[in-house]
Amino acid sequence: MDPLARFALTDRVAIVTGASSGLGVHAAVGLAAAGADLVLVARRADRLEETRAQVEATGRRCVVVVGDVAEPATAGRATEAALEAFDRVDVLVNNAGIGTAVPATHETPEQFRKVIDINLEGSYWMAQACGRVMPPGSSIINISSVLALTTAGLPQAAYASSKAAIIGLTRDLAVQWTGRKGIRVNAIAPGFFESEMTEQYPDGYLDAMRGRIPAGRKGEPEEFVSAVVFLASEASSYVTGITLPVDGGIIAT
Repeated sequence: MDPLARFALTDRVAIVTGASSGLGVHAAVGLAAAGADLVLVARRADRLEETRAQVEATGRRCVVVVGDVAEPATAGRATEAALEAFDRVDVLVNNAGIGTAVPATHETPEQFRKVIDINLEGSYWMAQACGRVMPPGSSIINISSVLALTTAGLPQAAYASSKAAIIGLTRDLAVQWTGRKGIRVNAIAPGFFESEMTEQYPDGYLDAMRGRIPAGRKGEPEEFVSAVVFLASEASSYVTGITLPVDGGIIAT
């Protein structure tokens, strides 16, 4: 047995949502480097094309689907695109998400619902569409957040609620699908990684948070990607229904 071979994703097909920026881009390129062909989903066509170029630079094939995961039809189009281009779907990374930092007494119903629609419902519609066609041995990876497990000094009720709900969704789908369909479902709870969302944080916020992180620093993209590849691959074939914190130890404090 070659343990390293179990991390390979050769000729697997992965769908990554929110693939136009941040950790979604890193996940897509990392999966391609491990051998997967990619279907990229996001709302910004120009940024998707940039990610496509990075994926194809690894030698893997790639198609893009422009759409909003809050709309159930986008999930259907993404799955159909994968089947048409590659005849299969083996991995889904539910990475698309938005956040707000609105005090709870001021947040409007529209603001709250938009976060839930994209972060939670979008993940569900994508999982539902992929779960209908994935073969046994497939993997769904839902991207939660460390803020589902702890607080971080910002008013993020909508974001934290949606990411906590992702953990519940992950557990339920794992129970429904692992034994019956052979589809593993897990979540990753990233800590502080640079992204478009962290660019909106107040000046000095990340530096102030560093004292809460036992590792003493923010996460690096490759540390997130390693967790994605692990959960996508046969290396985690006996892992399902978990939430894996990749947070430098912040939830231990």
